[in-house]
Amino acid sequence: MALQPFTSYTITRVIISPVTNGVMSPEKNPENEPLFLLYDVGRLMRTRADQAARSMGMTRAQWVILLWVEMRPGLSQNELASLVEVEPITVGRLVDRLEARGMIERRNDPKDRRIHRLHLADEAKPTLDKIQAYRANLNAQCAQILGPEAWTQLRQSLTKLKAQIVDDSALFHKFG
Repeated sequence: MALQPFTSYTITRVIISPVTNGVMSPEKNPENEPLFLLYDVGRLMRTRADQAARSMGMTRAQWVILLWVEMRPGLSQNELASLVEVEPITVGRLVDRLEARGMIERRNDPKDRRIHRLHLADEAKPTLDKIQAYRANLNAQCAQILGPEAWTQLRQSLTKLKAQIVDDSALFHKFG
């Protein structure tokens, strides 16, 4: 039987459900497994970021768009969609809302008139300052909880893990 590549559903099930023959192994309590914890901490952080974004009349997705355009001015909507792993139409709608708020500008690509390049407008600066303050506060809280050395080690380890997954994605598609 040929092995199928992982889907997001399969990956989620592997992360949150370590079950053997339908019975949970006592030594494999998912609440203590690193992959489960990584998934759960990420979920909780996304939930808190959603709440913080809503308090500013925005969505976390809009925050993400602003942050990417700040980091990489001149992205096309298709490039941005690829970075945030959503369909271009979804990015288009998010950009429409941010453009209506005066935070994003679409500029014509000088080489291809079908492409619009995304740039921050001046109105985005106060919002980005608040987002950066939120992120700095969250990083400070994490460093306080874990301790500065453990926080630095976690960042380095996650960076290394991410690079390995990107470099050797075939390794993460094998099963069994």
